[in-house]
Amino acid sequence: MKTVANALEDVRRRLCAALVEAGRSPDAAELVAVSKTHPAQRIREAVACGQTHFGESYAQELRDKAPELADLGVRWHFIGRIQKNKAKYIAPLAFRVHGVTHVEQAEALAQRAPGPLKVLLNVDVGGEESKVGIDPAELPALADAVARVAGIELVGLMCIPPYTEDPAESGPYFEQLAHLAARENARGHALTELSMGMTHDFPWAVRHGATWVRVGTAIFGPRT
Repeated sequence: MKTVANALEDVRRRLCAALVEAGRSPDAAELVAVSKTHPAQRIREAVACGQTHFGESYAQELRDKAPELADLGVRWHFIGRIQKNKAKYIAPLAFRVHGVTHVEQAEALAQRAPGPLKVLLNVDVGGEESKVGIDPAELPALADAVARVAGIELVGLMCIPPYTEDPAESGPYFEQLAHLAARENARGHALTELSMGMTHDFPWAVRHGATWVRVGTAIFGPRT
């Protein structure tokens, strides 16, 4: 089994190679190490290797881990389903919130954030009923509504495409999200961040403009 250090090195190498192959700057996309369900000690190991950004999907887990690791300068990304009654755990700690799907979520986060909170909207590019995310047709209205929430800064979009054995098949979904962001930018929004790509498909996400890739299993191993 790889150590966290070796796994991180491998993921970073693959990320850099994908960026270069896509003709992008080596620092055009950043790695979010998805640490959900993994113990704080594993996060410490990753921080010791220079990793800064970590993703959590459960509000209470974020609430509990953050104080334990407060000495490390971790930048937390909340990437899970947002429950309004858990916004009090997320908003004070999150560097980014990936996955807003309702304006009420943005309002709940804004009420509890210590300063302007940067958020991304979660778009269901695959039309999967099992996935949390808005229909692409709903994006303009939601973007307009969230952008009007005081204390919230709308900075981008995220997606989780349908899983396929061939990661190249995720490419059209990533391309779709990039087109949606471009369309919203043409309408006056500044959506400069695209959160897309995970362990099995992030090189394809990079080809289509990902600025955040969310990688967990390849770094920490299977969830505990």
